[in-house]
Amino acid sequence: MHPRLLKTFLAVARSRNITRAAETVHLAQSSVSDQIQTLETELGAALFTRTKSGLELTPAGLALKPIAEDLLRLNGEARAAVQAAAGRTGGHVTIGALETIASARLAPWLPAFQAGHPEIAVRMKVTDSGTLRHLLEDGDIDVAFCFDRRDVGRKSTADERLARRTIAAEPLVLVAAPGQRRAEHDLAALATLSFVATEPGCIYRHMFDTAFAEAGVAAPRLAAELGSIGAIARLVAAGTGLGLVPRLAVGDALARGDLVEMPWPGQVLTAPLAMIWRRRRVQPPALKQFLTAARDTLVPVASPDRTGSGLESANRSKALFANNS
Repeated sequence: MHPRLLKTFLAVARSRNITRAAETVHLAQSSVSDQIQTLETELGAALFTRTKSGLELTPAGLALKPIAEDLLRLNGEARAAVQAAAGRTGGHVTIGALETIASARLAPWLPAFQAGHPEIAVRMKVTDSGTLRHLLEDGDIDVAFCFDRRDVGRKSTADERLARRTIAAEPLVLVAAPGQRRAEHDLAALATLSFVATEPGCIYRHMFDTAFAEAGVAAPRLAAELGSIGAIARLVAAGTGLGLVPRLAVGDALARGDLVEMPWPGQVLTAPLAMIWRRRRVQPPALKQFLTAARDTLVPVASPDRTGSGLESANRSKALFANNS
């Protein structure tokens, strides 16, 4: 079974749709169908059955899925072992990140990394948290930068295959349009106002909903739900409603006066920014160098906030790295 066929099979198994799978593996729909048919012919069994809700795995497909995942993992580890034994230090690393992290944390840091490691090519994919996790598990990205949800009580099988380091605890801030600044002394009063929020499933939205729920207060009315922090900031600046967003995403807007910060009447909210990658017996040399550099040098940029100086933020970040090794 060729690894290419197994990768296509897993894409179809996860998306349950030929069109979406084709987008994932960057093939034409006809090519995806042909590869699935080739695999079924080779194995002598149907792997999918069509239902009203999409493609479903047959018993044969369900049996193949975990083995296909293991075979692709071993294929990657074999390549990494050969590269390491041959003394290769170059290669490419594909990283995935949330939009906010990509622009505010990785964009300022990557040029220095690439200048120090010209033999390593870095590719970046910007998407949402759920897609990042799937890309990481499928091996389509090597490392993901996202915010960790801390409400998960038990790790799944997929989580046990992943390693993670916390880079920083990013503060969330309550922002409003200039001229709308008003101090609310408790969450109940704040809940009477309108908000612009991220969509359900996002870490910021989870923290927003949880803050009011834990205080026994009904969540505020949402004027809009958006998938982009940048779009949320623009709507807040236009007076659509308040926003609870990561400071790193609106630092420039606050400095320009496009937004103003309001005091948050509840417990200070921070989101753990994490670097997550798959556990392997042998890491590809390029990825190993990237992870080491990120651990040692990727620290929060200085910002004029109330948490202290840029040096203090950097020291906190390095301590977090050390504590999450």
